[in-house]
Amino acid sequence: MIVVQIQSSFAQIKVTQLTVKAIPKTIHYSGHVINAVHYNDREGEHMVITTETGETPSKGSENGDERDAALYAYHYNIGNNTEPKLSWQTYDFIKECPVDIKASYIPNTFAITDLDNNGKAEVWLMYKTVCHGDVSPSYMKIIMHEGSKKYAIRGENKVRLSEKEYVGGEYTFDEAFKKGPELFRQYAIGLWKKNLLETWK
Repeated sequence: MIVVQIQSSFAQIKVTQLTVKAIPKTIHYSGHVINAVHYNDREGEHMVITTETGETPSKGSENGDERDAALYAYHYNIGNNTEPKLSWQTYDFIKECPVDIKASYIPNTFAITDLDNNGKAEVWLMYKTVCHGDVSPSYMKIIMHEGSKKYAIRGENKVRLSEKEYVGGEYTFDEAFKKGPELFRQYAIGLWKKNLLETWK
């Protein structure tokens, strides 16, 4: 098993990045692995895997031009001498898109933190989904899990239409974020602003 150890930059959560070969054969997932990590916090031992399917032909497409794209995240609790147990899963998708399609994680946004220093890890996911044939914004989301509790921000990224004109960029916190620690909102806003502008890569 080949692993690379990396240290979370916020608190005491020690994270180990896994290769695809290091993922136990008993764990099943859809798509291609984007991130795979192992970490320990006060609630025990954990594994998180994020995946993307890329573009795939839509089933039942009449002309064959429509495509699907999806992404997943899986969180497993790892017990001593027991099979890994799936504790939460994220799934988002675009279906039957005849134009440009994307369902992908935003690079360098996946993180394991302990911002509130309570010994419970926060797992951060950020991604965008879109089906469009023009220069319109993509849907963008930040999903964060702390244990069994889920937090979400939903909105759009920002697109530059001309030298002075932009469209998009709005976002909304869910109730969990609104009622949660200010540190969580500060981190989420920073992540959103850093990845707000569409780069058309």
